[in-house]
Amino acid sequence: MTLPSVQTLRAHPLYARARHWAPILTAYAQRHWKWLTVLIWIVTAVIMVATRWPAIHWLVLSDTDDNIRYVQVKDWLAGQGWYDLRQYRLDPPGGANIHWSRLVDIPIAGLILFFRAFVDQGLADRLACGIAPLLPLLLLMLSLGFIGRRLAGPNGWLLAVLAPLAAQMGLGMYAPMRIDHHGWQLALAVTMLAGVIDTNRLRGGVMAGVSSALSIAIGMEMIVYLAAGGGLIALRWVFRPGAERRMLPYALSLGGATSLCYLLFASYANRAMVCDALSPIWVAVFGAASAGMVLLSLAPLRGWAVRLAAGAVVGGAVGLFFWLNWPQCLSPYQISPELERLWLANIREAKPITAQAQSMVVPLLAIPLAGLTGLVWALWESRRDGERLWAWATVGLMMVFSTALLFWQLRAGPAAQLLAIPPAAWAAHRLMGMILTGSRRVKIAAGTGVALLAVIACAYPLYPQVVTFYQEATGTKPKPWRPSAVARTAAIKKANGRCRTLPALEILDQLPPATIFTMVDLGPRLIATTHHSALAGPYHRNGATILDMHHAYDGPAEAFRPIAAKHHATYLLVCPNFPEGTIYQSRSPSGFYAGLMRGTIPRWLVPVTLKSGMTLPYQLYRIDYGAGRSAPGGKKVPQQR
Repeated sequence: MTLPSVQTLRAHPLYARARHWAPILTAYAQRHWKWLTVLIWIVTAVIMVATRWPAIHWLVLSDTDDNIRYVQVKDWLAGQGWYDLRQYRLDPPGGANIHWSRLVDIPIAGLILFFRAFVDQGLADRLACGIAPLLPLLLLMLSLGFIGRRLAGPNGWLLAVLAPLAAQMGLGMYAPMRIDHHGWQLALAVTMLAGVIDTNRLRGGVMAGVSSALSIAIGMEMIVYLAAGGGLIALRWVFRPGAERRMLPYALSLGGATSLCYLLFASYANRAMVCDALSPIWVAVFGAASAGMVLLSLAPLRGWAVRLAAGAVVGGAVGLFFWLNWPQCLSPYQISPELERLWLANIREAKPITAQAQSMVVPLLAIPLAGLTGLVWALWESRRDGERLWAWATVGLMMVFSTALLFWQLRAGPAAQLLAIPPAAWAAHRLMGMILTGSRRVKIAAGTGVALLAVIACAYPLYPQVVTFYQEATGTKPKPWRPSAVARTAAIKKANGRCRTLPALEILDQLPPATIFTMVDLGPRLIATTHHSALAGPYHRNGATILDMHHAYDGPAEAFRPIAAKHHATYLLVCPNFPEGTIYQSRSPSGFYAGLMRGTIPRWLVPVTLKSGMTLPYQLYRIDYGAGRSAPGGKKVPQQR
């Protein structure tokens, strides 16, 4: 079949209609981009909820933080105080000190109450947990669209709004059931960046200051990004006359909103001089920084050299004030070296990207590398436009900074992907424009670039296929794992999934409420799905209890029972092949937990049988404190299922 020529296509009546309507639709999209973004978000949200419905139905809160957040909201709705964030079902009766705030609890609780008016409580909770993470996704899309319009023109918003769909690590923070606070913090960081480059200086300063304060009220994880944004505002004041019109509202809104958030959201525990949450320390530090920026904004300083010197003096004074009073806050975690060695060093996201598997690193870095390429291109094109060049330099510095943090901790991955979207989306926008308006050679080059960006956007599903194809084509396919290693990996993966499932854990409610000694990483899931209590979750403020648990599992069998008694534990629940347990087995092959996995059960552990129509993935024992001490090594008994 012969394809129609270009002249034939142009002669078709539909071509004329398209040429007539295209400018009208383009103008409409430029005027109403915000509502169109909301429409895109609604479609995205519906698709994400539909595809994740099984997880919503089974209340699959896979991360420990999601489970604790869910329990925290339920406890608040059940009558726990607004400022009392202690989790009394972790290490009762005293409870565990949780350093979060109620700010992120509000939308989850609101959705729960709304849905409870129409459906039963269980379904209402599930729907709320499924929809709540999608709310900050709207803020993220609007902020990226705003930045896209600022950098690429009125039509630059669309690709920027759609780009998060390709950033799977970043998008994962907004997946249904991901009710933890990281999605809000990432969205607010992008909103802060939008305020930093806004051409309306008053609006931009207020937007950057308020979004920074809200992020700090949620948690301190993004403080380095927020500090970088504030530093860029100050740097612009040094070199750009008139930039005080942004720095002044930024300083006033940052100081005022931070103080107000402290009054509204700081828990009783965070009224102390703590470093890991919005506390009097950070109110004082941000207050001092804001006051210094206000003075600089109002001072009649002329010339960049004078401003730089004055800014250095004020910044140095704030830094000295912080260091002299709270030097301990220079460390992200205030934990003992032993706890860092036994616990924190084994957390994957706390390790740098250089310690991660290649199958994770390559897809993760695809968007930052595309963003870096787009950034270089954009800086070159903007070299004669001072205002646009400064905006690009601001975006670029934030992107490079977030990518560099990957070499400190993997947890910087979502921010690195999302902050790389503006230059990557700009490059895609420019290439699409070149395809539509360029010469034949330009169109070919631009088409190649678009194809490359499409491959980058699909890096996560494509990378394994590319690796397999390359290995088969070159004959460099690695040697297969030993059957024993393959079986071991499969068993660990299976246990990690099955031991957390709602049907398996709900069976524990056959027993009266009790404190169950289990894994650190399983504790939050246990209290979220049953009426029982646990000892701890992976939260550094409860380091003493976490260390006790490591000592109990690593130490000899006779040392376990006193530690369990100290924490009022009635039962011991172990999940064979659970990932955390493999650490104890590897580190302490003669320890209590390794002995349990070999079938060496002390006589003071009494197997508990539960009624179930399924094979349970865990083993449950009652701790008999009345029995005599077991002989060294215990006695062999059959494994209980």
